[in-house]
Amino acid sequence: MDLTLYLVTGRYDFSDEKFLAVIEEACKNGVTLVQLREKELVTGKFYELALNVKAITDRYHIPLIINDRVDICLAVDAAGVHIGDDEMPVAVVRSLIGAEKILGVSAKTIERGVEAEKAGADYLGIGAIFPTKTKDTPLTSKETLKAINEAVAIPSVAIGGIKADNLTEFRGTGIAGVSIVSDIMLAQDVSERVRSLKTKMNEVLEA
Repeated sequence: MDLTLYLVTGRYDFSDEKFLAVIEEACKNGVTLVQLREKELVTGKFYELALNVKAITDRYHIPLIINDRVDICLAVDAAGVHIGDDEMPVAVVRSLIGAEKILGVSAKTIERGVEAEKAGADYLGIGAIFPTKTKDTPLTSKETLKAINEAVAIPSVAIGGIKADNLTEFRGTGIAGVSIVSDIMLAQDVSERVRSLKTKMNEVLEA
């Protein structure tokens, strides 16, 4: 599981064709994980979209993670699921998806991170680090980010308002990668943006 550059999808006003094209360009050029996040779609439409996204991620050998929806994850045989603070207990989700699938858990505190690890999480999503329009949530300081990483053995990704111009702020925080939404999904040149982000992120991780 390579968490270096983790794309979390955003629909915006894209057609299905545009949405899938952006994901494919991102997969071609260096994202290492894709999370399909859909808050509005009814189950049938979400299932169909997940199948189409999985066809792309499979083509490039990139794991597909489904946000929140264990049923969709299992139905399309995605690589795993990511759950937030208000979803089912981590241990219950782990029991439903089995030992082989990836389980990501959102964490804003050391306590949540430690509990998630004990209950079977494979990685943590920590944030929001910077202000973001994607999700209305209190910010997590970089000090807390570092403290969570020091308290757990599983890897983490930082999320929330992350863009090419603030990646260097993550040096020394202990993250394994970053989750990015708008800076990839809304990029004028998705291919160039992903390649640039990947290069910069590798530099941060090697520092």
